[in-house]
Amino acid sequence: MKIGFDAKRAVQNNTGLGNYSRYLIEILSEYYPDNQYLLFAPKRKENPRLQVLESRENVSFIYPTGISGLFPSFWRTSGIKSDLKRQSPDIFHGLSGELPVRIAKTGIKSIVTVHDLIFLRYPQYYKSIDRFIYKRKFLYACKNADHVIAVSEATKRDIVNYLNIPAEKITVIYQGCHHGFKEAVSLVKKEAVMKKYHLPQNFILYVGSIESRKNLLLIVNSLQFIDNQIGLVAIGKRTPYQDEVERVIKEKGLSDRVYIFNQVPFDDLPTFYQLARIFVYPSYFEGFGIPVLEALSSGVPVIAAKGSCLEEAGGPDSFYVDPDNESELAEKIKTILDDNELMNSMSINGRKYAENFSDKRIADQIFKLYQTLR
Repeated sequence: MKIGFDAKRAVQNNTGLGNYSRYLIEILSEYYPDNQYLLFAPKRKENPRLQVLESRENVSFIYPTGISGLFPSFWRTSGIKSDLKRQSPDIFHGLSGELPVRIAKTGIKSIVTVHDLIFLRYPQYYKSIDRFIYKRKFLYACKNADHVIAVSEATKRDIVNYLNIPAEKITVIYQGCHHGFKEAVSLVKKEAVMKKYHLPQNFILYVGSIESRKNLLLIVNSLQFIDNQIGLVAIGKRTPYQDEVERVIKEKGLSDRVYIFNQVPFDDLPTFYQLARIFVYPSYFEGFGIPVLEALSSGVPVIAAKGSCLEEAGGPDSFYVDPDNESELAEKIKTILDDNELMNSMSINGRKYAENFSDKRIADQIFKLYQTLR
């Protein structure tokens, strides 16, 4: 089988959508090596995270040439059709909620993955022009795709409710996480990371963009109820919300307990997880919540927010709290810290639950869906 992908995010992005795109293509090309995988991307970009894909003989990158190369955005949405006809994949998979306009006229079957519809559920977090553009793109892709993949049951419900797409057209296939989070980090590496970032001996970890929807302030505010022996390490892209977080940290006298890092190399990230005592993810809403799965795979007890899909990602042995209740979060943190047996059982059971999102299982589910469209 020959499978084409919208690989813009795989080539250009190093966060959520880029990670998902690379991960999915990597596991498919590993477990189903007899297929050809065509990555259609509007721009070339040197990206060390593409090394695995670039080394595989069954993976090819296709970029616009000639005059199309001068208009990459137009090529991705429309001009790509001539390249699709020339390459003639059996299936084209839009990995980030988009498909080329009138792709059906090429005769190529199409699938689109939708990660979330947060811009419709929580419009206050988005500019009106962005909401308009996103809804138009997502609605078009879902209506015109031969099938839709939702990354959680919560996202599937939103696709049905907000975009009026029939439930039978949607299959839930969860995401996985990079194998690096499943492998034990050496003591030497741990000591090096502790020294490099001047980390405290005991800390709570948060990983995710420092933006209001992700709700880092809930953890910061909960620290006032927790013994000062524990610190907070937050890792993520800076947004204007970080200014508010830093103001609160200063006002509450927590500057010596909170460490925020906006640029952490991916190779160091598994070490942060494995050094942490607890992982807390208080986001108001997510499409899936990859950091939760990364934490479980690393053997770290998880506390996440109620109200979206995080119960799906975290499983029955994680704790869940009201995202507006700082004292509840503090109590859950103290409960875990004060009970080594509980901490150990959460670690063991979390790893077991994370096995539900194994690379092989996800690759099998994706490929089985592809086969139904042939």
